[in-house]
Amino acid sequence: MSVFDGLKYRRVYSPIHNLDPRIKFIYVCAIFAATIIYWELPPLITLFLIQVPFVVLAGVQREWIRSMRGAAFLATIIFVTNFIFSYISAGYTVTASNLEYAIAMTLRFIVLVESFSVFFLTTSPDHLGLALEQTRIPYEFCFAFTTAVRFVPVLAEEAQTIIDAQKARGLELERGNFLKRIRNYIPILIPLIVSAIRRSLELAEAMESRAWGATEKRTNLYVLKMHRGDLLLIAITILILAVAIYVRLFLEIPPLSSLLRGSFF
Repeated sequence: MSVFDGLKYRRVYSPIHNLDPRIKFIYVCAIFAATIIYWELPPLITLFLIQVPFVVLAGVQREWIRSMRGAAFLATIIFVTNFIFSYISAGYTVTASNLEYAIAMTLRFIVLVESFSVFFLTTSPDHLGLALEQTRIPYEFCFAFTTAVRFVPVLAEEAQTIIDAQKARGLELERGNFLKRIRNYIPILIPLIVSAIRRSLELAEAMESRAWGATEKRTNLYVLKMHRGDLLLIAITILILAVAIYVRLFLEIPPLSSLLRGSFF
């Protein structure tokens, strides 16, 4: 459940937290697009390293490391799957290019998790909902999205509590074959679903008691405004996306194995 720590907002005063959430979302989309167009290892390593200063400036290194650690299981599955398929397609032989391709696909997933983790760790759900409203998105969709963002970490913590309670009662999740392990999670899923339904009913009653949807024209206490740091992030985003597209279209990217071979020999 540690991967969901990367979706939980941390209230810290930092230059990254003070940025406009709309600009941060554009930055995340640009990183997403730049990551998708590459399947070579050198540019993906560069995209990974580019985001490390943002993590340091935001002061969320510990939570970011937890989200990376939580994503390790899915990253392992991606690596094994790509390596097996490349191994079969290469005639059941292990080559440096096959291994590099599997690592690149895994690193692509890690870069995507990294970018979205930084966004959610540094963006308040209230500011996120306000940003969606100011972009003329209907308030019903804004409320549904921000509520989902708030409830994902809450449900993850509750699932971990249920797992600990069931283990204390003698439930063994790691024993047995694959189907047995799936059945072992039934005593966890049922209480979690019941708790989620109970929370949704409580939320519906709270919304109804506050006359949610009684007026179409809503007002907000705060209004998002762009500052100098937001303009700087826009410039960085445009530069990253432009360089990524230029390198993809006009430059040939050598494999990392050939670069290492050339540097050592």
